[in-house]
Amino acid sequence: MIVESCAIEDVKIIKPKVFGDHRGYFFESYNDKAFEKLTNLKTKFVQDNESLSNFGTLRGLHYQKPPYTQAKLVRAITGKILDVVVDLRKDSKTFGQWYSEVLSEENKTQLFVPRGFGHGFVVLSETAVFSYKVDNYYNAESDSGVIWDDSDLNIDWQIDPEKVILSDKDINLQHFSIYKNNSCF
Repeated sequence: MIVESCAIEDVKIIKPKVFGDHRGYFFESYNDKAFEKLTNLKTKFVQDNESLSNFGTLRGLHYQKPPYTQAKLVRAITGKILDVVVDLRKDSKTFGQWYSEVLSEENKTQLFVPRGFGHGFVVLSETAVFSYKVDNYYNAESDSGVIWDDSDLNIDWQIDPEKVILSDKDINLQHFSIYKNNSCF
């Protein structure tokens, strides 16, 4: 496993070692000891989630409010997605900055999303199966998010906005401006 840092502190790009031959491939998608050693993070994942989505489906930008905040380890099992994280930690030097990474079945790259971040993804292939580990259980009352097309964030989703498919919940998420004075992290 190779761990890389990105422009936003604490967000990690994880690339597994893939062993392939004429039969196919094998890789270790998660190893607690290796993860802790290479990232210096002591994260105990308690739940695995998976979704299947069609081209253009955009899920996010979601987060859980304290005390139910969640760190995530995300990946695309099939297909190709653009994964996006936004730093919502008011005291962070990267507050309000976003980072994106293409995750696909081909590159097998994973992204570690720390607590205090909004998270979302958009499907760039015909379909995609998306998987993520979380370090805290879901709490419906703590569920929140930032609208995907917020003009303050100006995220490049790498897709025509007319082709984006949203849930009713995601259509009605908040604008980033509420965090400038009222951060919940």
